[in-house]
Amino acid sequence: MRKAIPIIITNTNVLVYSESEEQFKPFTLSGLPVTPNIPFYHAYAQRIAESQHYFKEFFKKLYPNKSSRNVFAIIVPDDTSPLESIFINEFFLNSGTCKAVAQMQMGQTLSKDQPQYISISKSNRNVVLLYIKNNEIKASRLYDCGNYDPQRIIEDTKRIHIDVEYENTPVFVNNFNMNMDEFFEAGEIISPTQFMEKIAVIDVEKL
Repeated sequence: MRKAIPIIITNTNVLVYSESEEQFKPFTLSGLPVTPNIPFYHAYAQRIAESQHYFKEFFKKLYPNKSSRNVFAIIVPDDTSPLESIFINEFFLNSGTCKAVAQMQMGQTLSKDQPQYISISKSNRNVVLLYIKNNEIKASRLYDCGNYDPQRIIEDTKRIHIDVEYENTPVFVNNFNMNMDEFFEAGEIISPTQFMEKIAVIDVEKL
């Protein structure tokens, strides 16, 4: 079973797992414009060749003996759009650091034991509810970060999908970005450390 190198797209940077140090290392580019409610990596497209060059140099320091035949397991925020997903995949595929990529949303990684569960997370743009069953997203709801009611969202966990209305479905609160205090009563809290431990070792067959 081929192991993939985990990569997390956070609200502010890219985290790449270093096997030698057994921890995630941050990749950032200085001097790029920051636009409210727009993911940071949108700015990479404006300087794509430069961005990919610096990522390749960064990656080579973490994996000096790895070839470009790596497989990346890319974990993205739960509100990543289809077009953003395509850009993220193409960014890494064309950076000369990997031969293939597999992508999952953060909510899909929160439990390896529960066959179905609900995830609550927050990006720079949205609060996101996901209903996950057998690793697939069966339902989702987005709430604008500038205008939402935490109690309403917590209530919505009970009716996001018809399945959860008749079964006792666990709720996981993804506190990876340390911004979920309003939702702690909703379910089991996943801390940044717990989140990174869950995906530090991942294989492409699970994606």
